Amino acid sequence: MASVSFKYWNDCVDPEDLDAMWMEPDVRAEWIDVGETMGSKVHLSRDPDGQPYLTQTEMRAVAGIIVRRHFVSQIDSDMLCAIAELESDRQPLATSYNKKSEDVKMGIMQISPRTSEWLTRELGYRAYQVAEDPKFLYKPFLNVYLAAAYLKWISNYDQKERSEEFMVRAYKGSIKKATHKSTLPYWRKYLSVKESLPSRKAFGVGSAPNVPSSSATAVSQSKEASPVNATWDSRTSGEDMEEMWNHPDVNKEWTKSGERRGNVRLSHDAEKHPYLSRAVAEIILAKHSNIKGVKPTVVCAVSEMVSMRFVNGVGQRTGLMGIDYPTARWLYKDGGYKGYMVESTEDLTKPFVSMYFGAAYMAWLSQYEGRERTLQFVVQAYLSGPQNVNLQETGPLWMKFEEALSRYEETRRENGSCIIM
Repeated sequence: MASVSFKYWNDCVDPEDLDAMWMEPDVRAEWIDVGETMGSKVHLSRDPDGQPYLTQTEMRAVAGIIVRRHFVSQIDSDMLCAIAELESDRQPLATSYNKKSEDVKMGIMQISPRTSEWLTRELGYRAYQVAEDPKFLYKPFLNVYLAAAYLKWISNYDQKERSEEFMVRAYKGSIKKATHKSTLPYWRKYLSVKESLPSRKAFGVGSAPNVPSSSATAVSQSKEASPVNATWDSRTSGEDMEEMWNHPDVNKEWTKSGERRGNVRLSHDAEKHPYLSRAVAEIILAKHSNIKGVKPTVVCAVSEMVSMRFVNGVGQRTGLMGIDYPTARWLYKDGGYKGYMVESTEDLTKPFVSMYFGAAYMAWLSQYEGRERTLQFVVQAYLSGPQNVNLQETGPLWMKFEEALSRYEETRRENGSCIIM
């Protein structure tokens, strides 16, 4: 592999990412202290051997930016920082080679070209363009983004919520070695490194609500973080925004709160996570006649369970409906559900896209294996997979769904329409 050399941050990050780094107060202070100026090239730090590395402040900023943009409430930025310490000492040009597997691992998080290709092609992680040249993996933002995507996949491996220990050990040694004694020392080192990270200003956010959990994985996010793309207009087509404005109840709410066309804010909870104060289920189901047999209230109740209506999703589930990219892509290509394009995982953080494919998946499940299925089957299959349905046991998931459904049906009776979420 041809040699790569980075002298400046400008050599290995996009302009918008460099701007985002300057916006981080700790990074800006650190850079100004060593004589860097905005608008000029920013030098990368060098170790005694002349190799470039990220300072802990810079690494924390990169991880935080990636999490805020793409993995809010899903991946712990401190986890990324600690793994970077162990894998590469925060060196963007670090490279390792496994003779047995013939696998090359590259960059801060030691991502292999094979893993990169799988994440982008099969799982739809395309927020950063991965060129044919694997040297692109040396770029810090791309490398950390793919590492976070891989950790997210591990966190829900085999449709089971995995512990932090499982995630870290699987990252090091593969899924097969997540519980093998060979990865235990790595886990212990990880805990020590993570505990020693500076300025851990974070609060915990629990795992996805009402989803079975063997052990919750703590997820942290900076309180100072500002929401990214926190407007309806940034995540919704002009046509769908017009539908929202034409909805009497939505129009009334937005007008009352002072929203203006072109810049409608998403509602936020106390930790600044965007969520939906009004929903789009009625519009989706009225607009797309190929989604049959699904009621708006059912879509609302499932959304309440899997994401608490957070636009980015919660825990291991992406987006409002918790639908994953492979499923959405399959529905689009083979199921005939082409109401919205889905070209990347990020598309599923758009409310209309996520709700459309969530409703489409319910419609498909309602006729699973050519048989008309009950609502209980559809809900269980949506949450746990059709192979894991047990209609003989109602369980806590079904009871919580019924509770959520009753609230939305009561709201509909009181208001005469589905005032969703």
